[in-house]
Amino acid sequence: MTRISLGGTPVGNGLQELLMCDAIVPGEQPSYQMCKVILTLHPIGAKMAEAPIKLAQSDKREIAIPDSPEERCKEAFQKEWEAIGADKIIRNTMKLSRAYGVASVAMLVDGVDTNAPLGSPALPLEDLWKKDISFNVFDPLNTAGSLVLSQNPNAMDFNKTSGSIRVNGSTYHRSRTRIILNEEPVYIDYTQAAFGFVGRSVYQRPLYPLKSFVQTMITDDLVVRKVGVLVAMLKSPGSIIDNVMSKIAGIKRAILKEAETDNVISIGESEKIESLNLQNLDAPYTIARKNIIENIATGGDMPAKILLQETFAEGFGEGTEDAKYVARFIDGIREEMAPLYNFFDMIVQRRAWTPDFYKLIQEDFPDQYGKMTFAAAFYRWANSYTAKWPSLLKEPPSEQIKVDDVKLRAVIALMEVLMPNMDDENKIILIQWGCEQFNELKLLFQSPLILDPDAMRSFLEEKAEQLKEAQKAGNAAASETPKPPKPFADSATARELRESVAALAPKLPARVIRDAQERVQ
Repeated sequence: MTRISLGGTPVGNGLQELLMCDAIVPGEQPSYQMCKVILTLHPIGAKMAEAPIKLAQSDKREIAIPDSPEERCKEAFQKEWEAIGADKIIRNTMKLSRAYGVASVAMLVDGVDTNAPLGSPALPLEDLWKKDISFNVFDPLNTAGSLVLSQNPNAMDFNKTSGSIRVNGSTYHRSRTRIILNEEPVYIDYTQAAFGFVGRSVYQRPLYPLKSFVQTMITDDLVVRKVGVLVAMLKSPGSIIDNVMSKIAGIKRAILKEAETDNVISIGESEKIESLNLQNLDAPYTIARKNIIENIATGGDMPAKILLQETFAEGFGEGTEDAKYVARFIDGIREEMAPLYNFFDMIVQRRAWTPDFYKLIQEDFPDQYGKMTFAAAFYRWANSYTAKWPSLLKEPPSEQIKVDDVKLRAVIALMEVLMPNMDDENKIILIQWGCEQFNELKLLFQSPLILDPDAMRSFLEEKAEQLKEAQKAGNAAASETPKPPKPFADSATARELRESVAALAPKLPARVIRDAQERVQ
């Protein structure tokens, strides 16, 4: 009989050493090394730290620069954004922040001291596009000692980061760094994983169920090992088994072990062969494993569906309650990433919209930018720059088409109301606005509507001149037209006829007189 012992023997790797340790009890705080092991080795560790960030970045931000040659500026911005790998750097910073409780990112410039402020004579903003730059992401061990945070309640920097960090004796100016905390600091609550009174690791609260999850992995391995066991119920030959009978029983077991599909074996009438019955493990083990994962998700303050890898019954587009909860959670992650995105937006703008790039814009748009300085144009573009995250809850195409149809009808109705009461110049502005709204309806119309405002302006001016000339010609013709003749009833002939009829009235029948009067009238 084989015996399997899980304790009492030396373990072979960090995950077993840390998560199967009896010292880990509910409420235990993970150390820096323990967080690193969970992040790198635990099956759920990387998912807890990185999966929400990947889900938040699954859609690109919708960038708009309305007060600029928009497509050209957006293309240059996106090209530089991808060149420096901003999305990857942000994801790595957020992942380490969630794993340890704090993380930092700093910009290094070749040949410039790390403590030189961004915008100083040593590092002018307008010359940033010329520099060779790099970005380093630091975990708490790299910045140990510089992010302890003050615990003096009367200090200006109480539980606040100064913005600057110190790494291996080099100080980085706060204008070139961004520090991200996972959760807010708590007074006199030292975080072992982050070496300071800072945020907390996402592994801190669910540390005990993370240990329990490793036990489920061991159970999976034991079940897989045992699921192929065959139980041979052989008839005992008697109380005394001689060598011959013992060899016969061994031969039967050997035949059973080697038997495969398409083989035929024979057994005794009262003998049976069955597999090991593990069906009673299914329900309790499945429930226990699911509860452990849900406890991990609860402790990590995140939806359990992200860890369970369950699909939504109707998907994000149907707006179910589970999908809405996950969408709200991801919106919160995006808000936490905002300082990093703002930091990289500023740097990428300086490196994408360069003086050389502006010269090309001046050549292509001489009327608008021919006399404008580069500095004025840059700040004009930067001030109009906006970036918004698309909603994680996406409606199916059929519903999106209905929404676009409603928007189109609203645009048409507004133009029909305003157009009759507007002057020509404002009509052109309204038409341009209508074209922009029309071109946003990509599901209804694939090809953009492009109108020439100068041509419209010339057409309206010509039409106005033609109308003035027609009015002048109409007035002249009206002055030369003879007056229409008076009606016959008011003429002298009619008066004479009426007098004649009145004189003959006594001599003629009444019917004849009445008929003559009607004719005169």
